Amino acid sequence: MLLEFDDQKGLIRDRSLLDPNYIVEEDRIVGRDRQLQEVTKMLRVALGDNRPPNLFLYGPSGTGKSLITKAVCKNISRICESRNIRFGTIEVNCQDLDTLGVAVYELASRAADEAGVSVEVPKHGVATKEKWDELYRIVNENFDSVVFVLDELDMLVGRRDKQEPAFSRLLYQLSRAGANDDLTAYISVVAISNDTKMMESVGSRALSSFTPEDVHFDDYDANQLQAILRRRQDAFYEGVLNDDVIPLAAAFAAQTHGDARKAIDLIRVAGELAEREGDEYVREEHVRSAQEKVEKNRVLEVVRGISTQKKLCLYATGAVAAETDDGTARSTTGYRVYEFLTDAIGADQYHQETYVNKMKELTTYSLVDFERRSHGPSSGMFLEFQFGERPETILETLREDSRIDSVSPDEVQSVVRAQLRNT
Repeated sequence: MLLEFDDQKGLIRDRSLLDPNYIVEEDRIVGRDRQLQEVTKMLRVALGDNRPPNLFLYGPSGTGKSLITKAVCKNISRICESRNIRFGTIEVNCQDLDTLGVAVYELASRAADEAGVSVEVPKHGVATKEKWDELYRIVNENFDSVVFVLDELDMLVGRRDKQEPAFSRLLYQLSRAGANDDLTAYISVVAISNDTKMMESVGSRALSSFTPEDVHFDDYDANQLQAILRRRQDAFYEGVLNDDVIPLAAAFAAQTHGDARKAIDLIRVAGELAEREGDEYVREEHVRSAQEKVEKNRVLEVVRGISTQKKLCLYATGAVAAETDDGTARSTTGYRVYEFLTDAIGADQYHQETYVNKMKELTTYSLVDFERRSHGPSSGMFLEFQFGERPETILETLREDSRIDSVSPDEVQSVVRAQLRNT
């Protein structure tokens, strides 16, 4: 079987171009001329052996923030090498880092990898200060200039007993390191976040030290997404993509916040499905199948990692959205369905304020968004949740949890419909 597959002519020629994290050449970056120019203009100071400014790049997921930062840093690194300037890019994704100490160790580890040396302190069992000292040592001994890229920084919250989130303390320490002579190398911190309001949670000390230049990234529209995919269609052999594949993949991605990563994932998965089926072409039906698969995989990845209480909140709200004409759910209605679910499975039941807060936390995963609404003075204020994916996909995925699946979907649906009739 393996040899038969090896002999089969594939449809994909260069899979790296279908990896959203692959650093492409500048001529493949589409619809981000202003942002590319701004980031280049500010970071190119490193070419003169000077300290670049700190940056805050913000906007929805998949809008080119990380891509542009990596592309610019890669070009700077190449030019610095020719000028004997020891330039390094130290990048971490903060999504899976739970404390400040873990984040500092990860930075030290990435700095060591970039320099080709070893970290000389253990990951656990030592004070965070020792990890900071090790990071400073590695940077000072191996670099003249460094850009720290902190992707999804808002996810680094840290322990709840601290007065300010871990990302605020990380920004403060890195920003102050140069001023205190802890770091002799020139450093710049690039904070990247999907949360446009992240800086409001940064403490006053950190804010005055960090003082970044802001660069906003807005959603891609369908035409820009098509252009992005056309710049990567040489990932496939010539002539194997049907004419309707790229427009359809771009249209699907444009529906969910204009996410370029999703558009690229869609044509990759569509191509892989066509290959597995032994087809000679990638067609519209492959894109539609890929859309279902990518959507479910993404939701499954997020849902597997959230607490039971968040699952219950999300299921209740999704069940309401699935029954409304516009696919939205009021927080007041969602909470009543949440009460039914917690009663049905014997789970702890929280107040409405906690339910709302947990739903707000889920907005960071791009599963839901919300707006404040009021239908007149007598109705009071409520939040209205909108789903980035089809609510039915989210409900189906959540039912893989045996506790939630123990409640009949038909019973939940009848409760939702009764609540909607009463609103």
